[in-house]
Amino acid sequence: MELNNVKEADVVIVGAGPCGLALGCDLARRGVRALIVERAPALFPGSRGKGIQPRTREVLDDLGVGGAVREHGGPAPVGLVWQDGRRQQERDMFRRAAPTEAEPYGEPWMLPQWRTQEILLARLRELGGDVAFGTALTGLDQDADGVTARLTTGPVRSSYLVAADGGRSTVRRALGIAMTGEAVDPAPMLVADVRVAEDALDRLNWHVMSGEEGFLALCPLPGTADFQLVARFDAGEPDTSPEGVRALVAARTHLAARDITEVLWSSDFRPRAALAERFRDGRVLLAGDAAHVHSPAGGQGLNTGVQDAYNLGWKLGQVLRRGAPAALLGSYEDERRPIAADMLGLSTRIHRGEQERGAATQQLGLGYRGGPLSVGRAGALHSGDRAPDGRTAEGRRLFDIFRGPHFTLLAVGTGIELPAFDDDLVRVHRTDGCEAYGKGLFLVRPDGYIGWAGEDASGMAGYLSPLGLAPVTRC
Repeated sequence: MELNNVKEADVVIVGAGPCGLALGCDLARRGVRALIVERAPALFPGSRGKGIQPRTREVLDDLGVGGAVREHGGPAPVGLVWQDGRRQQERDMFRRAAPTEAEPYGEPWMLPQWRTQEILLARLRELGGDVAFGTALTGLDQDADGVTARLTTGPVRSSYLVAADGGRSTVRRALGIAMTGEAVDPAPMLVADVRVAEDALDRLNWHVMSGEEGFLALCPLPGTADFQLVARFDAGEPDTSPEGVRALVAARTHLAARDITEVLWSSDFRPRAALAERFRDGRVLLAGDAAHVHSPAGGQGLNTGVQDAYNLGWKLGQVLRRGAPAALLGSYEDERRPIAADMLGLSTRIHRGEQERGAATQQLGLGYRGGPLSVGRAGALHSGDRAPDGRTAEGRRLFDIFRGPHFTLLAVGTGIELPAFDDDLVRVHRTDGCEAYGKGLFLVRPDGYIGWAGEDASGMAGYLSPLGLAPVTRC
């Protein structure tokens, strides 16, 4: 069926950025019919969010695109500081750590946003989904039973609608949900994707240049012939035309204007930090930049948005396909809004030079301890913690066991009798031991966090029902 003829869907997703596409992939593998609409005629063309944090790499691996991300991206280059056209010193701009059993990705991975979106769209199509490009939302109405999205191609009725349509979200404005925040930096900035003459600048470093004319950085983008250019303007307004970008490079670096052989894309912006006052209005939910807008300095915006999608996808799937009560969706805002607020603060401090790009930017330490879906503890872990990777005593990798849209009941070092489940919903795995976990039972959510933990199965039954889960009767 042609997308433009669809009149009903389980979920309408407004916006085909990384957040909307990741959500579409997660819903598709759960058998949820999602219609993604994008007002632009094609995917966003620029590099913009180019850093994939280690936790997001874990998410993308689970969604089935880890290989493509690895193939098309690369590690962040070491910064090279220039002063008045002369090389000064190298300075690493990120915390790097060697991969471990528990944390298989130790550093940010560079991948231009347009490539991330291409990879996710290809995966979405593999799963049977697609995007309706050139389709704008003009309004919406909701009632107790669903949402009617008024699109330029006609109305669509769905059970839920997700706003993933960016910082100027049409959906958020239609709902009257306010954004509160601040200007991170009063100076405007320019970002562009450019190509540089081969003999003019090497691709081994992230070139950071400063002088009397101001700051400018050129970062090579792995898997492409492009550099991302970022410049700050203490006075005046950025000229985003190709001629303006070339003149800017000539004024602030040792390069000549002719050394910029192509200007592929450019835009200007003022860094700001803003958070939606709520992430839900009835059957409409906000995700990604529609819910929180970051300074790009910390590399948190795209990553936080993808993880919004990862949190929301399984919950929509349980409500729409597994009989979980709609109240489960209330946990989305409860879990994600505090994290978004923390990441906004982190991005702002990094932009202002008040904090380094350390371990916090990798998002591996984030979790939901004390949240509405976190109950109990066992061994070395609390409920709400990220479920670490590792090897079982039998040699199996845990992330391979967790991979997919199911829950996992992991029994470590215990021989107690366990309930049986439909294998599509909960997969039970026993192991004699796993160093990162210690002894106990751990119910791992589809988004890789421990929901329930205990030394035995007592109390687990009461936790399962609100998630749309129940043991099956043994024959």
